[in-house]
Amino acid sequence: MGAQGDHHRYYSTVPSATIAGGLALLALCSYYLLVVVVRRGDKKAKSKRYAPVVGTVFHQMYHVRRLHDYHTDLFREHKTFQLLAPAGRRQIYTCDPAVVEHILRTNFANYGKGPFNYENMTDLLGDGIFAVDGEKWRQQRKIASYDFSTRALRDFSGAVFKRNAAKLAGVVAGRAASGQPMDFQDLALKATMDSIFTIAFGLDLDTLGGGSSGEGSRFAAAFDDASEFTLLRYVNAFWKAMRLLNVGSEAALKDRVKVVDEFVYKRIRDRAQELSGSKAQADPDSRQDMLSRFIETATSESGTVDYKYLRDIILNIVIAGKDTTAGSLAWFLYMACKHPQVQEKVRQEAIKATDASETATVEEFAQSLTDEALNKMHYLHAALTETLRLYPSVPLDNKQCFGDDVLPDGSSVSKGDIVFYVPYAMGRMEYLWGDDAEVFRPERWLDDCGEFQQQSPFKFTAFQAGPRICLGKEFAYRQMKIFAAVLLRSFVFRLRDGVGATVNYRTMITLHVDQGLHLTATPR
Repeated sequence: MGAQGDHHRYYSTVPSATIAGGLALLALCSYYLLVVVVRRGDKKAKSKRYAPVVGTVFHQMYHVRRLHDYHTDLFREHKTFQLLAPAGRRQIYTCDPAVVEHILRTNFANYGKGPFNYENMTDLLGDGIFAVDGEKWRQQRKIASYDFSTRALRDFSGAVFKRNAAKLAGVVAGRAASGQPMDFQDLALKATMDSIFTIAFGLDLDTLGGGSSGEGSRFAAAFDDASEFTLLRYVNAFWKAMRLLNVGSEAALKDRVKVVDEFVYKRIRDRAQELSGSKAQADPDSRQDMLSRFIETATSESGTVDYKYLRDIILNIVIAGKDTTAGSLAWFLYMACKHPQVQEKVRQEAIKATDASETATVEEFAQSLTDEALNKMHYLHAALTETLRLYPSVPLDNKQCFGDDVLPDGSSVSKGDIVFYVPYAMGRMEYLWGDDAEVFRPERWLDDCGEFQQQSPFKFTAFQAGPRICLGKEFAYRQMKIFAAVLLRSFVFRLRDGVGATVNYRTMITLHVDQGLHLTATPR
């Protein structure tokens, strides 16, 4: 079963005595935090008003397999609350758009990743854009912003998306012809891995076609596991001790990061050697990928290539371009199988928006998905956005407070405190979305003319907001729309276990379907 199988065995073989011991520890630690820590609060703290305490971080450990629903349950009682932690800093959680706007825009300078997030994430993401603040963040943001805005990258990435969407449709057609169910999430992860690696590294792994000799698949599995073990650090108060002893999830994280590093460093070395050769000088197309431009920029500025810096930049791009899009496509098809009428509406819209004939091949139809055609697909855009409302790619995010502050609701935040905002829970709050908040209804995003209408990014937080809003937002929508249009034009998808079947998420940095999304496909 490989790395992923090892992970599931790690969680499924815990003896009952260990579980009982863990519950006893939870009760003891919770008592300590709720009683002892509160009693020893200083006089200054007593003069301030803080968000209500609803539990401790140890309760999160107990609920880790349903972490986001645990938070959602708590938010039904309080828009903002805190969970006590043993580290001396408060952990504040919010679903209040006013508070979200305050920390992401209004008082942006006072909130950032901070040492708390950097320490948790650095083993996997290093000094990449998702883990750093200050000059390192500004420099990478500037480079990435320029890259994402260029016509060259837009055209290059669009061609890659169309090619891989057609390739994915070919794989689905093979499964449909044989009557075999498929794990669509696994296929989507391979397709988006191939896409982002071509765009980021200039290398087609061909994991979807099986051409990577297993190397790309091992990297992908190790990267997914490392993502999950990294998230566990946010709910496991003992992870530093586990890292010191090299046991449990920390030992597993170290092992997975080693696999990731070996794979990525090899690709960087190979690319740097290619760019220094005569072939790259004679072939401008070999320099279209992002890594090539980063290498050329780094070389021109310093004369040397910092492999660690490139590793960190590229891995952050990979997690942004692979995991988020593949997971969102899987959740979208899950919703489309639950609501079959969505599939037909998307198909009809895609056919109407393009100039492709009814007899056009998959490849020809993919090529007809120009930017102009994609911009006409308001219903598909709404359906994908509604999916992200309920199943955001990053279900939980946070910022660390750099100086004492007061939030818009009047509650105090102290220097060093962590403020979490929770896109997963926000999408389920009735006071934000109405009585049908938990209902999948793409029409909520369309105006009377059927055109897509934006909502406040501080209410719909799937792409962050403010100065750190996701640079790849339109990039992600374009990939998802191309893949969805190609697939739904050619196939009808159904859940393998029937329309009443349900799935759960896997608790990791990005939101994936646990154990995969098993579908059947019927050609149209």
